[in-house]
Amino acid sequence: MDTEAGFSNSWWERVKYYARLAIKRVESGVESVKELLSTLTIDERCGVMLEFEDLDLEKFAQLVADAPQWTEWMA
Repeated sequence: MDTEAGFSNSWWERVKYYARLAIKRVESGVESVKELLSTLTIDERCGVMLEFEDLDLEKFAQLVADAPQWTEWMA
């Protein structure tokens, strides 16, 4: 059980790190965010976008406005 908890924490810490990177990349444009997400697993991409929205709603709204098709990146 302890191993599973450690894995979950590690996974979530990694997702939070990538979410912060994605937030920074919004300034460089949609393609920069898309490129970052393309390097992640489907689960990580979904987690990143959830965390992104929680951390910076304003930049998340900017991304959604600039790339309304962002949900397609999750597949």
